Amino acid sequence: MIKSSLFNCPVPVDQQPLNEYEELKTSWLFRDCALNWREYATKLGWIWGLSWLIAGPVSAASFPPNKQLVHFLLCGAAGASVGVILSLLRLYLGWLYVRDRLYSMTVFYEESGWYDGQTWIKPPEVLNRDRLIVTYEIKPIIQRLQFTFVGLAGIFVIGTIVWHLF
Repeated sequence: MIKSSLFNCPVPVDQQPLNEYEELKTSWLFRDCALNWREYATKLGWIWGLSWLIAGPVSAASFPPNKQLVHFLLCGAAGASVGVILSLLRLYLGWLYVRDRLYSMTVFYEESGWYDGQTWIKPPEVLNRDRLIVTYEIKPIIQRLQFTFVGLAGIFVIGTIVWHLF
């Protein structure tokens, strides 16, 4: 957690957008979004593979592998993709939240509980710093997640076509 560099900032340290960003980018699942493409895809592959532990038996119950192998594989792959989609959705929403907090001119915070919300207007130098972080650090991550969603949608379309061919 970064100490506040602003002496007159009333926002508690753990609710400052920069600290929320630093915490998010070092947390277990969220840091994987900034890896190179190969490592990022490998992490998603692990999630997909682990999701097969649930999707495989369900798919086998519906489509016996010894009789309907293609349908078993397609159904299992689609079912395992649910784990990947949920993980990506969590990543996407987390990064969007931090992006919005950094990009905003104001910061909503709570001093001691849910009933005493306050708003702080960022000084221009803080706003510029935060917006640079959004532009150069967070925007590429969000674009990568969006590209991944589009890629998964394409794979589902291909899977649907193959399903109907068999």
